Amino acid sequence: MAQYLVVVALLLVAASATAAALARDPVTQSTLLAMLGIALAVLFTVLQAPDVALSQLAVGTAVTPLLILLTVRKVRRGTGDGADGKRGESTDPDTPSRDARGRRR
Repeated sequence: MAQYLVVVALLLVAASATAAALARDPVTQSTLLAMLGIALAVLFTVLQAPDVALSQLAVGTAVTPLLILLTVRKVRRGTGDGADGKRGESTDPDTPSRDARGRRR
């Protein structure tokens, strides 16, 4: 019975890893990466490695996808280039203007 559980868990890991690799959108990739983390945690639990499974749940399912999502959000928001092409100047009127060294003007 345990061998069947291992095979099912391995198939789940293979399917979720393939889906994450084939996804184009970073948000979708992050979600599929979290699913892969859960599948790996299930596999480690079936293989009687609960400590590794807990680590995988914490890091692979929560922290890594969160960091990816925060990075995607930061990149999509932009680097702060203004409409006139000057670096460091935002087009947002609520954002204070900064010089080349990062000091407020």
